Amino acid sequence: MFIHIGGDDIIESKNVIAMIDYQYISSSTINDEMVNNQQKANNVTTLDEEETKSIIITNDHIYYSPLSVLTLKKRASMLSTISKLDDYSNDDMFEET
Repeated sequence: MFIHIGGDDIIESKNVIAMIDYQYISSSTINDEMVNNQQKANNVTTLDEEETKSIIITNDHIYYSPLSVLTLKKRASMLSTISKLDDYSNDDMFEET
């Protein structure tokens, strides 16, 4: 499944390692160092620098998102719920007899 993370960007949910509130990145030297190393390697995408609310860490990239962690979590949860629904698209139950 995919998660819309803001702007025109969509990522695969299976690749998401963590979603972190932006305000907590600078308060942790380990997180700050990780982001700086990924920026040096050009593995960081900033969707809207002025409106950054969260950072999404995937297997090979970091995204700065204008959406809050709560919003992203809801979107990921909705995808999980949708994927668990039964598929009746090929069911003969609704055909006229």
